[in-house]
Amino acid sequence: MNVTVEGSGALSPMDLSLPRSKGIVGFTAYAQLRLPPVAEAFARLGFPDYFRVELAWAKILGVVLLLAPASARLKEWVYAGFAFTLGSALIAHFAVGDGPEAWGWAAATSVLWGISYFLWRRQQAHDAHTRR
Repeated sequence: MNVTVEGSGALSPMDLSLPRSKGIVGFTAYAQLRLPPVAEAFARLGFPDYFRVELAWAKILGVVLLLAPASARLKEWVYAGFAFTLGSALIAHFAVGDGPEAWGWAAATSVLWGISYFLWRRQQAHDAHTRR
């Protein structure tokens, strides 16, 4: 899989070592920290600037914990945190009357989060079954 970013060359698969759903969450954290249009969107939704930064760092920590060999209980909490964040993002966009062009990213990321959680739970069940 190669990804081209405007103004750069193609990235190799080695550059994209995160699973896709976690990579998207990581990208949204980057966008919240570095992209002015994202900062403007947070302000338009009524959130203070410090919340945008705090949320971005929480997402980065969450991705790290999902990828690290952490306990299943901790990973459940991380998945729950992402669920609350994504649900809150959708509610915020709907509350101000945004259309799909604004809330589409949150909806698509929610779908990917759900798939990631389902597959992780399936892997947990498989691992528990093989340990017997």
